[in-house]
Amino acid sequence: MLEQIQIGIDTGGTFTDFVFIDGDGLSIHKVPSTPDDPSKAIISGIKEVLGNEQFDLHIVHGTTVATNALLERKGARIALITTKGFEDVIQIGRQNRGKLYDIFWEAPIPLVEQSLRFGITERTTYEGRVIENINKSEVLKLSAKIKKLNVEGVAICFLHSYANPANEEKVGKYLKSLGLPISISSTILPEFREFERTSTILANSYLLPKVKNYMNTLSQKLPGADVSIMQSSGGIMSPEQASTEPVRIILSGPAGGVVGGTKIAKLAGYKNIITYDMGGTSTDVALCEDGPKFTTETLIDGVPIKIPMIDITTIGAGGGSIARIDSGGALKVGPESAGADPGPACYGKGSEATVTDANIVLGRIKAESFLGGLMKIFPQKSKSSLRKLARRLKLSIEEVAEGIIKVANANMERALRVISIGKGYDPREFAMLSFGGAGGLHASELAQSMGIKTIIFPKDPGVLSALGMLTADTFKDYSLTVFLNQEEAKSTILDEVFSSLEVKAYKDFATHKIKFNRFLDIRYKRQSHEITVPYSKNFIRTFHYEHKKMYGYNKAKSEVDVITLRLRAIAKKRELEIPHIQNDRIKIKTSKEKIIFGGKSLNVKAYTRKDFYSGYKFKGPALVLEDTSTILIPPGYKCHVDDWGNIISVL
Repeated sequence: MLEQIQIGIDTGGTFTDFVFIDGDGLSIHKVPSTPDDPSKAIISGIKEVLGNEQFDLHIVHGTTVATNALLERKGARIALITTKGFEDVIQIGRQNRGKLYDIFWEAPIPLVEQSLRFGITERTTYEGRVIENINKSEVLKLSAKIKKLNVEGVAICFLHSYANPANEEKVGKYLKSLGLPISISSTILPEFREFERTSTILANSYLLPKVKNYMNTLSQKLPGADVSIMQSSGGIMSPEQASTEPVRIILSGPAGGVVGGTKIAKLAGYKNIITYDMGGTSTDVALCEDGPKFTTETLIDGVPIKIPMIDITTIGAGGGSIARIDSGGALKVGPESAGADPGPACYGKGSEATVTDANIVLGRIKAESFLGGLMKIFPQKSKSSLRKLARRLKLSIEEVAEGIIKVANANMERALRVISIGKGYDPREFAMLSFGGAGGLHASELAQSMGIKTIIFPKDPGVLSALGMLTADTFKDYSLTVFLNQEEAKSTILDEVFSSLEVKAYKDFATHKIKFNRFLDIRYKRQSHEITVPYSKNFIRTFHYEHKKMYGYNKAKSEVDVITLRLRAIAKKRELEIPHIQNDRIKIKTSKEKIIFGGKSLNVKAYTRKDFYSGYKFKGPALVLEDTSTILIPPGYKCHVDDWGNIISVL
């Protein structure tokens, strides 16, 4: 019998991270990502650790394949079939400007070109009554036309199909002979709002061929392995489901970080946290109040996605973010990134100055400890890249380096304010959990700017997303728009609809060991947007409370409407035990390093994190060096190490 090994794999823009768990404990690994084919880095990383021995592999993978295809607009050429007269809904949208006061703003180009949008004769009412059936000959004629257009997929989205999917299902059946992947809106998103539903199903169709090809490649390169894929909602799904519903894995990697972050925070005794994940290419932030918060209103590069996701805000700010001087002479940082290749100037291939290069110049990253000493970097090239900017700005190299850090921090602070203050939360009531390869160098300054007193630095922060994937449960989300007023929304009616969704879940999971979470989308009568609340006997009172919390007021005497029912079916996995660190009180060795902080040269103690034991205390200013990250502890902070190796830093 082969030894079982669990592997969490997070493919990022710069590095691919691995966490291996076997009977002997937990080990980590990182390799440079291979953007041309992410599976190359995966196979390379596994072989570097396991060699050619045979094991029973159980892999959970967070992938950027769908994300990158959407951001880079490198998806499939697809066709849209919709109700006649609604072909341009995807372009009209909500008639909102993305940037209200930017006269140069241009609306995003739809994922399907106008010549590939087709309307057919059909109509269903919002109550689900079919008043115009599908004409088979019209569909077959359209099928012949599509066949000549060399499209790679078809999206079907009809008016009010959430109430009755019959017409969509008929068209899907008639188009099977095309041999193309077909995405049907009533299957993936049986909810109202034609624009968002059309946008979501188009994104699914647009991503499907590329994601399916990637899943097939993974299966071929990992024969016999049990592979699961991380969803944007924080659960895992099969590669087969990811191949048919790729829209559910767009924020796959960042979701793993939030799941892992909440797990670590609870072990440390903190329920309310703000996760701060700064990697090489981007920064992801999320507010978690006794667990991750979810949203069905996600906008990714101008594309609305209505699938339930963890509420994560992502910005183009990472260690590889490129610093430049704009036409007005101002210093800018990001969103362009040097990525894995050529990478920051210190990697030895590129010449563009990045955030990582700025940290090296300031002495905050030690060349000999970068990636545990496994990757050689060139500090002189960092200085050369910053020297070009310094000459133009007529500043010293160190001043430019601190300027780059300040600009990058300002960009990240805006994102933190969006998810906290912008949504009615006081960030001072939360702890910050910092991870990602670059997070530890910026977290303390960001926390101070937000008034956050406590920062949690988990052990091995550069691979926390990969660890989080191994803690995730298998689950699937179901929804159905019902349009019930307060009088109609009786518990008996709601329970009946929820039960019908649970029947679907039992069929999909093929097991009765499922836990269900029920939610309702509710709004005040004549309001245009809903709030999602847990379903209980007091759901109306809960809605009033949440409305006041989010918007600062409520109308407790006004009637409410229940719009959409949501069900999450969860197949719980065995709890993953995070190992304790040593508690032998050994003497901790330190070295003296010189860094630039606040325009001054500081002598600081540098610690090797693997030497820490449970209960160890120290204070800033300090550097903490480890294989996947470096942590900067500024003056004024007091730190202690808990049983799991987390550094709890308090101002």
